Amino acid sequence: MLSYRHAFHAGNHADVLKHFVQVQLHQYMNQKDTAYTYIDTHSGAGVYALDSSFATKKAEFDTGIGPLWNRTDLPPALADYINLVKGMNPSGKMRYYPGSPYVADKMTRPEDRLRLFELHPADSKILAENFRKAEAHKAEQGERARGRRVMIERGDGFQSLKALLPPPSRRALVLIDPPYEVKDDYRKVKDVLEEALGRFPTGIFAVWYPLLQRMESRQFADRLKRLAAKEWLNVTLTVSTPGPDGFGLHSSGMFILNPPYTLEPLLREVLPYLVKVLGKDTGATFVIERGTQVTGAASARVGAGGTARQPIGNARRASPLSGTGSLRLPGQAAPARAEAAPDVRRPDGAVASKVGAAERAKRFSRADGAAPAAGEAKAPRARYADERAGTSGTRPERAAGARAASGRPVAPGAPRAAAGAARAPRKRG
Repeated sequence: MLSYRHAFHAGNHADVLKHFVQVQLHQYMNQKDTAYTYIDTHSGAGVYALDSSFATKKAEFDTGIGPLWNRTDLPPALADYINLVKGMNPSGKMRYYPGSPYVADKMTRPEDRLRLFELHPADSKILAENFRKAEAHKAEQGERARGRRVMIERGDGFQSLKALLPPPSRRALVLIDPPYEVKDDYRKVKDVLEEALGRFPTGIFAVWYPLLQRMESRQFADRLKRLAAKEWLNVTLTVSTPGPDGFGLHSSGMFILNPPYTLEPLLREVLPYLVKVLGKDTGATFVIERGTQVTGAASARVGAGGTARQPIGNARRASPLSGTGSLRLPGQAAPARAEAAPDVRRPDGAVASKVGAAERAKRFSRADGAAPAAGEAKAPRARYADERAGTSGTRPERAAGARAASGRPVAPGAPRAAAGAARAPRKRG
């Protein structure tokens, strides 16, 4: 299906979250001198006009970039992203909004490579034209042209990603942002990430996804947590309470595999601000989770209230991150054995643990010849003739005497079959 056009949604709250995170990832990659490859599997058109008929139809930019445009109290990390958007609007009027390819073009260095894929024929053509104009403008300003360092291909980014990994420099930032028109996109993202991690386990992979009512969307992040990446970071932004009909995009998320250590502190600083500015009602919130692939469970989860979500019940004891239970991280020492819990006394003064043991012993033993109680299982069928004869036989008594003579204890009320089985073997000849 090729009906999706991102121009209808350009600049909304989901774009703010996605491109803010993208800017931070580029800044981290730029800290090393070694060049890297940026791969965008679903590039879109690259640049969007907010005064076009597409963008003004729903005016979704009013839920994202609009309320942030004239703010003077922006956190420094968020200001980097806003200044990038304002850089393509020199008049000061909010008219153009960048897609992820333009963000990458502005944030990367001349030695870095861009590999851009778009399957939609119209958007693919617009993307190539936008980059042609950008290169011409740079040439007029005397800037170094990228030339073959930017490659735009009309094709399926899912299928093309495999051939690009690992990159020559062994450094890459991959953005996966499909339209999720059909539920099969969720499965494709997981499958392509699983294969990509097998070929290039140290790459940074960033996935944008919508939070919808459909089951595939709700389970998506939990499935990505179990991929074979060393670490993961999941952040979601909700601007309003979901409607009763389930329509409309009220929440979105960014899931990053192998995230930089600098990203989480910045998210903790910026997300509360975005909730305050972009939130529409009391349902506005955010969630930040991080963890490892060992169990797929989050080691830390921070919400709008600033409190960490703690595991409950057996999950706390079994968590490898808690240092207890049978699950442990590699190199983690075995926990010390806990002391026995104190006895709990019942109202009648008896010790509950001892009473429970006595009741269990009574339940599994009874005097010889006693009839089974109602609901109690019948005794197993006798295996020897003397057992079928009742208590008149002498073999069990002889066996018990032999056991007593050998020094082995004889349990009172032991089943005759067990006593008979202990009988010494008969000599032949």
